[in-house]
Amino acid sequence: MSEVRRASHAGSWYSSSKKELNSQLENWLSKASSKKVGTRALIAPHAGYSYCGACAAFAYNRVDPTNIKRVFILGPSHHVSLGGCALTQTKTYSTPLYDLIVDQEMNEELHKTGKFDKMSISTDEDEHSIEMHLPYIAKVMESKKGQFTVVPVLVGHTSHDKELMYGKIFSKYLKDPENLFVISSDFCHWGSRFRYTYYDKSKGDIHQSIEDLDKQGMKIIERLHTSEYYQYLERYSNTICGRKPIGIFLNAVDQLKTDGTIFEFHQYAQSSKVKRMNDSSVSYAAGTLVSL
Repeated sequence: MSEVRRASHAGSWYSSSKKELNSQLENWLSKASSKKVGTRALIAPHAGYSYCGACAAFAYNRVDPTNIKRVFILGPSHHVSLGGCALTQTKTYSTPLYDLIVDQEMNEELHKTGKFDKMSISTDEDEHSIEMHLPYIAKVMESKKGQFTVVPVLVGHTSHDKELMYGKIFSKYLKDPENLFVISSDFCHWGSRFRYTYYDKSKGDIHQSIEDLDKQGMKIIERLHTSEYYQYLERYSNTICGRKPIGIFLNAVDQLKTDGTIFEFHQYAQSSKVKRMNDSSVSYAAGTLVSL
């Protein structure tokens, strides 16, 4: 088993040049500048950076690295059938900026629950939903280089009951302010190639209908209302590819939330403005959780 997970999507989904990538990230983060308010978790997209890099910055620019020692990354499985969650077997995740250290002790602690499988190196490197967050994590945690670890978690097609179970497992780690949770998700994948063409004509053009649909779901997530989120998915079948990691996240928050718990989306974008039924697009959103 390889000890290093290669940056297998560098050079295609994002720049493999350290200088160019660093410049892009700095540019996006500066344009989305805001006060760092102790973000505990974030939801951000995982498409190619030319599509969603600017959007993701609106979540990552709110991360204060000062007290963070560990970053959990929950990303959906796109290529393998998985009924639960799986952990990496590598020791290092490579990025063009610098390598990220996998938390071996946390991996072992999670594996001992009996609820986590292990990824093969091919599954690990084929999956982009986790990798696309690594350069952003490396950038915003640059001042803590070598002083923090990552815990990549691949999330399969989990049932609501399993999402509750995983939510309970992760809740104690979410409670710890030294941990940051990254929830990897794009939003609506619209078009015949995605086998999803929901269109409410009362909202205007197709892209306006898509935005309304996404923002209905985003408002429910902002309310941190797990059962309403499941009802929304049941009603619309919106093709949110990270709906399972989001479900686990909401269940984890359920175990902890108080009146002061706030989740807010800061940015929304679409890969294209669909106006014809034979067009397609993918939506992106960036949001953060502060205070528990």
